[in-house]
Amino acid sequence: MWEKTLGELDALTLDDLTAEEKVDFDVYHQQLTTLVEAQRHRIWERPATADSAFWRSMAFTAYRLVLEDAESARAYLRMLGDIPRYFDQQIENMRAGVARGFGPARVCMSGREEPVRVIAEADDVTKLSFFGPFRRIPSVVPEQVRTELHEAAAQVLSAEVVPAYRKLLEFLTTEYLPNLPESIAAVDQPGGLEFYRSQIREYSTTDLSPQEIFDLGQTEVKKIREEMEDVAAELGYPGDLPGLFEFMRTSPQFYATTKRQLLAEAAYTCKAFDRVVHQYFGRLPQQRFAIMETPAEIAKFDTFGRGAPDRYLLNTYNLPARPLYSLPSLTLHESAPGHSFQISLAEELELKDFRRLYISAFGEGWGLYTERLGDEMGMYETPFERMGMLSFQMWRAVRLVVDPGMHALGWSREQAQDFLRANTAIAEHEIVTEIDRYISWPGQATAYYLGQLTIQQLRHEAEETLGEDFSIRDFHDTVLGMGSVPLIVLQAHVRAYIRTAAGH
Repeated sequence: MWEKTLGELDALTLDDLTAEEKVDFDVYHQQLTTLVEAQRHRIWERPATADSAFWRSMAFTAYRLVLEDAESARAYLRMLGDIPRYFDQQIENMRAGVARGFGPARVCMSGREEPVRVIAEADDVTKLSFFGPFRRIPSVVPEQVRTELHEAAAQVLSAEVVPAYRKLLEFLTTEYLPNLPESIAAVDQPGGLEFYRSQIREYSTTDLSPQEIFDLGQTEVKKIREEMEDVAAELGYPGDLPGLFEFMRTSPQFYATTKRQLLAEAAYTCKAFDRVVHQYFGRLPQQRFAIMETPAEIAKFDTFGRGAPDRYLLNTYNLPARPLYSLPSLTLHESAPGHSFQISLAEELELKDFRRLYISAFGEGWGLYTERLGDEMGMYETPFERMGMLSFQMWRAVRLVVDPGMHALGWSREQAQDFLRANTAIAEHEIVTEIDRYISWPGQATAYYLGQLTIQQLRHEAEETLGEDFSIRDFHDTVLGMGSVPLIVLQAHVRAYIRTAAGH
């Protein structure tokens, strides 16, 4: 199907298209190419990673869902009732994948069945996140109707949802997880090197080879390390980054003692950004976001934070693994001016439906760019917070090394962990969970730094060409003005802006 559509797209005469239609063409062409490659490699047969899975997506959906009236509540009930069919389909896909040796490595999926177990063994279904939206039904819905909906929800959760999770748990523990591949390398999966390169193309929207990405990563690691050495000297650790990292990982002063403290520190950074936002952005999103805790069912294996248009989820599980010196960078990336800000702006644009899909290289590249922008905006108030920012920059640069290293160049899991540990101050818990995420999700980790480098290079071009006429507000509005696009489309768009601004 998608090959036929791609062929029809290629048959178009580009000279007949308007500028906006050419952007639509380029975005759609990249999406279709990705879909064709996904069909070729039957990517749906590995629908779970160490970081994300369809059963966790269901919990996220429930956590975010707002039921505005009885009609939307009944639609949600129908969706819950369809979970058994959906899970059965996914089980068949995973069964087909593992039968041909196609799936994430066994070592990185250890324990990932635990969020499933929480629901499968639930004693009280009304305490599950699935029930939460029914508690939030507004009072304009008559009390009797709300009571009926609560009873119907408890019934469908008990009769349909929990049994579906029990069946999934049985499949995961007895059939799927024990039979996953031993090798961590994507090149050892069906499809080999071409499978891995297809994942690089999907997530980074570039055609760089694994070796090219690896070499670029090594170069960037060296650059950031030089910046780190300067901060280390300022903090009294000249030439001793390992000593500084160990101090930052283990000193109690850098860790919140309560969940409320962690959430409050994040809120402080959000409001500090509000103080300077108009200096850096002309167009602001109308949508506001809340700061909320990551759902308990998934917190153990989830990342430190996640941003969405209406909320910034902060993981308060295992507070000794959540350093405060990293929190300003994380908050800028996940909330504003990062994901919550960028995605909200994109949703306000008048775009075709296919232009609303998330493209990792753009979205994650922008998020990482905002962390570095935080230095310009004065968001890092201590040398430790600045080291936290540099550590986060290094973390993403390290990904360019360890992702192709493990998936194509023979690196072991332990070698990747050691490289991340030696070059960053991130907590030990995250070192383990992050490397397992990269193993299970080939190519995705390359999107962040490659996207940031593209935005930084475009900004450098704009500053060099426009000189005193360069406007940081106009530049940011231009970058965010098309929604999420492949990097090559972003480059063409920003360079056209530069030519226009320069009067060419």
